Amino acid sequence: MKVYSHDTLQRMIEAEWWGYTVALATSRSQPKVEAHECAGGANLPQVKTKHLWQKILKVGLASENGFAGASLMVGRFLTSTPWGIIADRYGRKPTMIVGTASIVVFNTMFGFSTNFWITITSRFLRGLVNGMLGPVRAYASEICTEEYQALGLSMVGTMWGLGLIIGPAIGGYLAQPSDKYPSLFPSGSLFDRFPYALPCLCISAISFLGLALSFLLPETIHTHNCVSNSSGKEKQTFDKSLWRNWGMVAAISVYSLWGLHDMAYSEIFSLWCVSPETYGGLGLTTSDLGNILSASGAVLLMFQLLVFAPLANKFGAIQMIRVPTVVTLALIAVYPLIARLDGVSLWITVIPAASMKNVLSLCIITGTFILMNNSVPIKQRGFVNGISMSCISLFKAIGPASAGVLFSWAEGRMDASFLPGMWMIFFLLDIVVVMVLVATFEPLLPRSLLKPVQEELERSEPLTKDAKLERFSSFTY
Repeated sequence: MKVYSHDTLQRMIEAEWWGYTVALATSRSQPKVEAHECAGGANLPQVKTKHLWQKILKVGLASENGFAGASLMVGRFLTSTPWGIIADRYGRKPTMIVGTASIVVFNTMFGFSTNFWITITSRFLRGLVNGMLGPVRAYASEICTEEYQALGLSMVGTMWGLGLIIGPAIGGYLAQPSDKYPSLFPSGSLFDRFPYALPCLCISAISFLGLALSFLLPETIHTHNCVSNSSGKEKQTFDKSLWRNWGMVAAISVYSLWGLHDMAYSEIFSLWCVSPETYGGLGLTTSDLGNILSASGAVLLMFQLLVFAPLANKFGAIQMIRVPTVVTLALIAVYPLIARLDGVSLWITVIPAASMKNVLSLCIITGTFILMNNSVPIKQRGFVNGISMSCISLFKAIGPASAGVLFSWAEGRMDASFLPGMWMIFFLLDIVVVMVLVATFEPLLPRSLLKPVQEELERSEPLTKDAKLERFSSFTY
């Protein structure tokens, strides 16, 4: 069994804490939904950082931290599909209102947790009640005409980049305020007893603003005459045929496979950055890791705002998945070589590499968003996006622990003759990338997904461009 020094174990556990928190924070969603997950150490609301190592040794808070993070994903896994069905039946707007309100309530409850079970319960309930992530993606594709669909869906990913910048800043400046600002928050004050309540309250306030704005959003679900005149039997048959829609199954499969890779990469990257150089890591601090993530988030934000939509409109969603997958394959393969650098050369290499990896990942994820929404008519997009969220939440519930085990196993074989140490862990990541690449070719991924499925109204009478614009402008408040 490998024996680690005290300092090595402490840095690895801090990396696990940081990496898992950031991985949850950077879900492809709006900042009002997920930025609070980045609020430094949000999974351990009542543990002072200076006592973290001692408490982990005494009561095993590393395991409790994992359970707290997984509880949100378990809740999301259980209800994402039902929330998608509700969004298809009653509209996107109600699900977004309920989801945003749940953040205000349960995030505040989380910040004022007094024991492990309240922490678990607040996280689980937030995942259970907040089912807006799937409907938000459906909404983003519906609120825009076809030529602006890529821009609408890229905005969802843009918010991830924004969360990478805002989230760590909120946690870094507002967590443990009595230690950082003793004149404003003296010992014994409310925020001294609840050191992580302030960043949680800050995010709850942002979410409350989002809740108010949600009431101003237009609804995108319509009931057209030709649809209302169709018989219940025809509707039931059409709904059952959804499960035989190979395009939908293929798009969700590509998204889920890539989600597995991306989740594992996020966890492993954090551990790799702070792992000692003797074990193939970069030997950085958690502060260095935060700087790398913030810099890559800024690059990601600019790319999504200015570059992605024109590229997607020119080359199509499938190419926006396939080409970045090939580039990712080569990029991940050379990651172990970065560990041989130091000083300035390390920084000018690792920041561009991390930024490029995030950009490539967002191209793939947003491309799969487009394909999933193209695979079904508007009235079923909530269900499809809900299914995809359930799949990805399952991976996120079990993934961090699995990635951590693989990382520890890889560090234990530094002297192996075949792919020693970090070479093995990045090789395993590349295997999943190859699986995604294979899944982007026909007949596994049909090219028909490049265009949206025709709505029933369009099948009966093709709409002119003016009629389409009139339909989009008729969204109800």
